[in-house]
Amino acid sequence: MQKIHQTQVAIIGGGPAGLLLSHILALHGIGSVVLERQSRAYVLQRIRAGVLEHGTVQLLRDVGLGERLDREGLVHDGTLVTWQNEGSLVIDTTKYAGRPMMAYGQTAITEDLYAAHDLAGTEILDCASDVALHDITGEHPYVTYTRDGEAGRIDCDFIAACDGFHGVGRQSIPASVLRTYEQVYPFGWLGIMAETPPMEDLIYARHERGFALASQRNPQLSRYYIQCPMDTDINEWSDDRFWDEFRLRLPVELASTVVTGPSIEKSIAPLRSFVAEPMRHGRMFLAGDAAHIVPPTGAKGLNLAVSDVYYLSRAFDAYYAHQQQDLLESYSQTALRRVWASERVSWFLTKLLHVFPQDSGFEEKMRLNEFQYLQRSERALGTLAEQYAGLPF
Repeated sequence: MQKIHQTQVAIIGGGPAGLLLSHILALHGIGSVVLERQSRAYVLQRIRAGVLEHGTVQLLRDVGLGERLDREGLVHDGTLVTWQNEGSLVIDTTKYAGRPMMAYGQTAITEDLYAAHDLAGTEILDCASDVALHDITGEHPYVTYTRDGEAGRIDCDFIAACDGFHGVGRQSIPASVLRTYEQVYPFGWLGIMAETPPMEDLIYARHERGFALASQRNPQLSRYYIQCPMDTDINEWSDDRFWDEFRLRLPVELASTVVTGPSIEKSIAPLRSFVAEPMRHGRMFLAGDAAHIVPPTGAKGLNLAVSDVYYLSRAFDAYYAHQQQDLLESYSQTALRRVWASERVSWFLTKLLHVFPQDSGFEEKMRLNEFQYLQRSERALGTLAEQYAGLPF
């Protein structure tokens, strides 16, 4: 027998975007059911973004998720950018945009969201397979799935697809309607996580051997990356080899401050820019990675998911509380304005700071000139800092 659930919003995807949307909807008295393909343990072991814009931090505080964030998060004014033999500059978001940023890992945010859902008794159906969306342009959409060998169905008013780049949400939009834009970069990031004190600053380093990044998660957890070819064999990279290469790409005075240690996670991430339009089709709405991917150079992926959730939750609240549909109708246009702004700054920083194998000497000189211009021009650096800080929601 098919198990049937009745709710107002069916949320596909139990990552940060889906869990945050469900949490905010509950605060407004709007019912939801979250459907997640993986187990809770699997979701919690994902190692993802950790730099939060001021708007993201403020929203998490506003919805009751700020206690641990404020206790463990590392506030910083911006990011230090170094360039081999050319000095450095600071993208100071506090100075130029009035908005500090915070290092706080996505895993911690997901843990906070699960804790809030456990207290509220939200219905989260994990380990769901064969998920399919039905009648999304009709008056009565529904979702079918299989869980524990049993068929299930969620009848709802709306569907929020927060199910990632490979999810069913975007795939449910007809090809005649969907438009996609993509830039795939010819390299990846080899990253490690280590239980060591992070460096004092967030650091972007440009070196002839490739880009390097020093990031933070908490006072005893660090995340480091180096640019690598896409065919890199991770098994050939011992911890010692990684640390040697990472320090080589930093200025000597910074390299000497790196606290090394055994890695607790090691992976290679591809880089791409991707946007799908529109982010609404009928009664189905895309949010987060289902609609857009940014290269992590700009630290925008999680922040864009949060702004999508903000716009979508606001639209659902207006619909259910005041019978207003204008915010639902304008959701895609509103969200995409911020998406493209974030795509631009992420693309710019990726192009500026990485070594592109096929680029000519002329293109290399253009990158160097751009960096030197940012060093000389307060106005140019201020414009970059404003975009890096993220536009207000």
